[in-house]
Amino acid sequence: MIAPVRPENPNRLERAAASLARGVVKVPGLRRVLLSRVVALPGYWLPPAGAFLLGTILFGRHRPSHGLHIIHRLPRWAFGRGGTTIGAVFLTHDAVSDRVLEHEAVHREQWRRYGLSLPVLYLAAGHVARTNRFEVEAGLEKGGYA
Repeated sequence: MIAPVRPENPNRLERAAASLARGVVKVPGLRRVLLSRVVALPGYWLPPAGAFLLGTILFGRHRPSHGLHIIHRLPRWAFGRGGTTIGAVFLTHDAVSDRVLEHEAVHREQWRRYGLSLPVLYLAAGHVARTNRFEVEAGLEKGGYA
């Protein structure tokens, strides 16, 4: 069962995501449907297509590595924190070290497992990296959080 972690100061979006995640758990069979391959796979392929297109429009440079399509040299407003992984696409300005890419490859697998449910589950897990189960699983040190 996926239990959202309570951040110290959750914002409105995090509270809404946590509420949605709790509601999904209460509806019999809904969790199974949302995490099924039929729902997860389109969620793994469709959003990255948009991310790849965005990176191309913003004249980012593409290179494959660690099972990711890395779009780098993007303006810093085009992604969150040091970079954002959407499916198999990693958007960043210059965070392309092996350690960071190993961290982001774990996020790619999370997208593959959860599909479009991942953004909601990630928000529900909170903005504090050390208590966010997805960041912990990907490795806090490799992601630059520790």
